[in-house]
Parts: sequence; structure tokens; C-alpha cells
Amino acid sequence: MHTLAVNIFLSVLKLFVGIIANSAALVADAVNSISDVMGTIVVIIGVKLAGRKSDKDHPYGHERLESAAALILSAFVLVTGLLIGYRGVQKVIEGAVGDIVIPGALALVAAIITMVIKEAMYWYMRGASKKTGSSALMAVAWDHRSDVFASAGAFIGILGARIGLPILDPIASVVISLLILKVAINIFRDAMRKMTDTSCDEALEEEIRAVALEQRDVLGVDKIRTRLFGDRIYVDIEICADGAVSLHEAHNTAQRVHDAIEARFERVKHCMVHVNPREDPRR
Repeated sequence: MHTLAVNIFLSVLKLFVGIIANSAALVADAVNSISDVMGTIVVIIGVKLAGRKSDKDHPYGHERLESAAALILSAFVLVTGLLIGYRGVQKVIEGAVGDIVIPGALALVAAIITMVIKEAMYWYMRGASKKTGSSALMAVAWDHRSDVFASAGAFIGILGARIGLPILDPIASVVISLLILKVAINIFRDAMRKMTDTSCDEALEEEIRAVALEQRDVLGVDKIRTRLFGDRIYVDIEICADGAVSLHEAHNTAQRVHDAIEARFERVKHCMVHVNPREDPRR
């Protein structure tokens, strides 16, 4: 909620100052902050829904709703970038054939304030994302970082316009739009990766293998398959155990592997263990 309040404040500040100071770049940055407000609302709803427990209709849980929220956020960011870019190009064309109004000094102050606040928000949301493993929160964090670059671009454009290069202000708004579009693409790619059963990286799978091999009576690991489910992980692992032991003993071995993996890796939502028989070379 703090993020939402700050984004609303910055949206109003930059829009008001951008209009009275005649800065296309700052107005473009304000529109970007307005999209942040809508995106933050979507993420808050998505994170809340993703935290709901499994039910009859969703026996595997609701974690993917968080990635869905990130996808919606990417759409907001994409549309914002396109609109800002379109308007910026219009302003550049107008400046090539006519006069451009030089923005006021107040626009520089607003851009600096935005950069400081947004950088602080980036580190705050990044920390929250690392703590919870939330892709939606990380998407918001990167959106804040893109706002820092956007405001920096606005600052350069406004400053350039005030020192005799007025065309730099609308050019800065075009550059801002490109930065915003890049962030939208990155958010979209990360969300899609977590919604399409993408496997974990090899390093994590090797750590899971090592944990399984540490368990008593495990003779080997034949196969490991992992898949991302939102920000959680499902693990399917095939282990080898002595084929001469009873079903009860084999089950206990599988249970030890299951419990150890879920205890060691907090992001693992469920671990399925299959036991393959093998002759124990120690006998």
C-alpha cells in the first residue's frame, strides 16, 4: 500500500509540474507513473489471490495467479511505453517544423525528486521480492528501476532544453518510451517462463540430487524433473533402492527423500518420489 500511495503522489506531482512547466518529458514520465498506479493495484490483487490455499477447483494452489498479475502489469507498461513514444515522436516532428516551448526549472526539481524516491522504492521492493520469492514483486521492483532511468532521461531532456537545445525534451520522452518498452518485455518473459512449466536451472537440480543421495538407503538418482509453478517448484525424482527390501522399507526411503527435499528448499511446493529397484552392491 505504501508503494501505491507514493506512485499516486508522484503521478500528481509530475503531471501538475509537467503541465505548468511545459515539459513533454515530465508529462510522459507522469503518464508512466499513472500506469504504475494501475499496475500496483493489479499486483496487490494478484499476490493476495496467489496466497489462497488449495481448493476443490484448484488442487495445486493459486500461485500462477501471481504470474498472471505480472503479465497484466507488463501489458500496462507496454501500452504506456507505446503512448509515450507516439506522443514524443509527434513533439519531435512539431519541433522540427516549428517552435518548442522551453520547460521551466520546476520540472528539473520534480525529476530529481522522482529519481530519489523511485530508487529507494526499487531497493525496498527488491528486498521484499528476495524475501518472499515473488515474481510479481520483482516485476514491480524493476518497474521502479525503469522509472529511475525514465526520470533521468526526463532530467537530461529538460536540462538540455533549458540550455539551448529545446528539441532534447521531446527526444527524451521518446527515449523514456523505449526504456519502458524494454521493461515490459522483460516482465512478460519472466512471467511466461513461470507459467509454462519451465524447468529450474541445472545448479538447483544438482543441489536437489545431492540432498537425495544424502538420505539413508538411496543407491542412486536416475532422473530429476522440475517445473516452475508461479514462484513455487514441483519436483519429480526417481531414486534407486535395494530391490530385495520390503515395500514398506522402500516407501520409508522415498519418504525420507521427500521430506528432506521439501525441508531444504522452501520454494519446493511438492516433491514426488518414485523408487526404482536395484541390487545393493553392499550385499
